[in-house]
Amino acid sequence: MSNFYENQRHRYPLYLLIGIAFGLVIIVTYFQWIIGIVSAVLLGPTLLHVFKSQRAIQEEIENYISTLSYRVKKVGEEALMGMPIGIMLINDEFYIEWTNSFLASCFGEDTLVGRSLYDVAEQLVPLIKQETHTEVIDLHGRKFKVIIRREERLLYFFDITEQVEIERKYEEEKTVLGIIFLDNYDDVTQGMDDQTKSQLNSQVTSILNRWANDYGLFLKRTSSDRFVAVLNESILQQLEKSKFSILDEVREQTMKNNVPLTLSIGIGTGASSLPELGALAQSSLDLALGRGGDQVAIKQINGKVKFYGGKTNPMEKRTRVRARVISHALKELVTESDKVLIMGHKYPDMDAIGASIGILKVAQMNQKEGFIVIDTNRVDSGVQRLIEEVKQHSELWSRFITPEQALDMATDDTLLVIVDTHKPSLVIEERLLLRMDRVVVIDHHRRGEEFIEDPLLVYMEPYASSTSELVTELLEYQPKRLKLTMLEATSLLAGIVVDTKSFTLRTGSRTFDAASYLRAQGADTTLVQKLLKENIQHYIKRAKIIENAKIDENGIAIAKGSPNETYDPVLIAQAADTLLSLSGVIASFVISKRNDQTIGISARSLGDVNVQIIMEKLDGGGHLTNAATQLQNITIEEAEKRLRAAIEEYLEGGKKS
Repeated sequence: MSNFYENQRHRYPLYLLIGIAFGLVIIVTYFQWIIGIVSAVLLGPTLLHVFKSQRAIQEEIENYISTLSYRVKKVGEEALMGMPIGIMLINDEFYIEWTNSFLASCFGEDTLVGRSLYDVAEQLVPLIKQETHTEVIDLHGRKFKVIIRREERLLYFFDITEQVEIERKYEEEKTVLGIIFLDNYDDVTQGMDDQTKSQLNSQVTSILNRWANDYGLFLKRTSSDRFVAVLNESILQQLEKSKFSILDEVREQTMKNNVPLTLSIGIGTGASSLPELGALAQSSLDLALGRGGDQVAIKQINGKVKFYGGKTNPMEKRTRVRARVISHALKELVTESDKVLIMGHKYPDMDAIGASIGILKVAQMNQKEGFIVIDTNRVDSGVQRLIEEVKQHSELWSRFITPEQALDMATDDTLLVIVDTHKPSLVIEERLLLRMDRVVVIDHHRRGEEFIEDPLLVYMEPYASSTSELVTELLEYQPKRLKLTMLEATSLLAGIVVDTKSFTLRTGSRTFDAASYLRAQGADTTLVQKLLKENIQHYIKRAKIIENAKIDENGIAIAKGSPNETYDPVLIAQAADTLLSLSGVIASFVISKRNDQTIGISARSLGDVNVQIIMEKLDGGGHLTNAATQLQNITIEEAEKRLRAAIEEYLEGGKKS
């Protein structure tokens, strides 16, 4: 076709020349008629030939166009009726006016004309009404990509069943790496003879190999307490459905021989390269161990983490050696700094303040200036009473500063110590944390997904009762230049008393050792009781919350505050503690509106229910027996529905595992 038009283009100059020649003949005839007549005779045959050629060309064009139109029409009809693309025309009432044969065959019928779209493919109607342009739907067991043209009331159906199946297989067969760690292997096997240790290794290896064979994953033991697992996404989904029952199996089987071992598993998924998967798996394992072990952490390339297990209270694994090493490392960091800033979490409790005062003493023992960052407008009544006591000691009170003052005095050589939290979003002043490069984290909570980036030193012990307990142990290995004052020792003891509920929860032998040390340093137990007293209005308000509590058949109590009142976080925590002391209650949850207009949930348990896992489902966290969360832009009723759904999911998971 392009050659045809090229030939036509070359004929146009010829027509122009003939016209010019004809004009010249007329001019010549006017001046020399003989020459003009001769020229006209010669020009005549030429013009005749041109006209014949023009007519032939025109006929050729008409034939070509006629043939091309027929072919285009025929191809269009064949494409419309025979190509594997469904086409449907509908009217405004969603009745089918026409479809091609391919689409009718997809529905297993001869024709769909005249039928309502509600009867044929009802799921398309809301898509058309919502002005969706493209959507993937399931019709008669096959996947179709539907393109909707509303102006023409036209729908195109592309069968993508094979494509979807290939994508599914690709996702299911993506490689996943896991690292399995025996949490307390060294502690359990210490002092064992070779025969007993060999029997234990054989038992654990046998349990894990049987589990690997059942699910089809590759397992290799790389050291006495570590295994590497290679699997795919499909196998991982099966393991998640089982809630990683291998955790319970290993614990229960080894417990029969009085050597209870627990597993921690770190899994990396979602990355395309093996080095990335390995890094994710190791990071997940670190996260699982930081949360107390006996659990699984699954980390994806986008940073999201899922947890399974963690149903048992972590065993106390701290040693005096570790405390001494951390204490000496902290001393080195303090002496290399120009000053030390100490900061706890928002709405600090007695533990955060007590630990802050303890770290302040560490700085002073190493002859460095220290300052505690606090917002006195955001403290509960108990902490307020402690602050009133501190104000009577001018030297100590002068070390309490506002966040703005801290930002002004911070330098590149300043050390920032974060106590009683490890989440950047929970610190009193996040701008200060972002500004500082030299950061230390000391905390007793189980490690969460959110964590302070690149700290110089981390001392996280989920086995400890409180951060005050950890700081007290660190103080024992600091230079003895200064002695703790009565108020400093009492503040640390108050932090321990509050977090252990007067030594009744999460209390180990080291907790009593720390309390004994503080008592020997002059801690006043009477002052502790004075600091923890509450007024009668506070007591009545708490009692009203408890009054409307409901206890279900599983022993779970849920109480709600009045939607028209705001409650202090400490008050709802105390209400949860009180509910837990009631007969038949194994876990308690209190929901209320906080002063900052968020909805707070405080959770407590005796250990049979892991409230940390439940609160993490609501973007919170904490300990197995003590956890909480805050929910934004939600009502108390909506918060209760989400809480009950999280509890139900947890209980169902426990039954399956």
